[in-house]
Amino acid sequence: MPFFYYFDTYYWIILVPAMLIALVAQINVSSTFNRYSRIAGRRGLTGAQAAEEVLKAHGVYGVQITRVSGRLTDHYDPRSNVIRLSDSVYDSTSIAAVGVAAHEAGHAVQYAQDYGPIKLRGAIIPVCNFSSQISILLIILGFVLYSRPLFAVGVILFAVATVFQVVTLPVEFNASRRAIHSLRDTNLLDEQELRGAKKVLGAAAMTYVAALLVSIAHLLRYLLLFNSRRRD
Repeated sequence: MPFFYYFDTYYWIILVPAMLIALVAQINVSSTFNRYSRIAGRRGLTGAQAAEEVLKAHGVYGVQITRVSGRLTDHYDPRSNVIRLSDSVYDSTSIAAVGVAAHEAGHAVQYAQDYGPIKLRGAIIPVCNFSSQISILLIILGFVLYSRPLFAVGVILFAVATVFQVVTLPVEFNASRRAIHSLRDTNLLDEQELRGAKKVLGAAAMTYVAALLVSIAHLLRYLLLFNSRRRD
């Protein structure tokens, strides 16, 4: 990155606050998960078993549930139709593990029921991946060369990549709602335990909100920075 990336007013008043919010969100999800990972559910179901129960409750079958290394690396892979649960979730009986596993099962249910936003997110992933890879290069070249066309294309591509994060929000919030409803309807967690699961999933959801905020801050900063150079 050129020197202007670090030494401009907009970096400090726009981007840094957004990045601090994202950092706080990451710390919060980690601490919340840690807190409720120490509290076992009364039914003694593991994360893998909870995910399987949520799938059954929605009539979804054929989804494989496997273990993946790492911490909080849980995800659903629609290409292979596999729910991958991290070491701290797969065979853990904690409230946090059950909540996270149910959330990932919620994503599998979304695909099984053709939930619109998740289909849209899957469709735009290739475009967003391309946009995110080339947008910053074009923005930097446009700024250094003071080329409005290059800068404009870079900003547009960056905005396209940001759309992915916008679409991700309803997908994640919906998966969490499905998880909580399923855990309550199937009595996998009681009301007191559900409150803990909600806090874990709520903290996780805020990381996606924070990521979107950072992207918007980046975009706003680029626009203001280029506009200030034009005035110069």
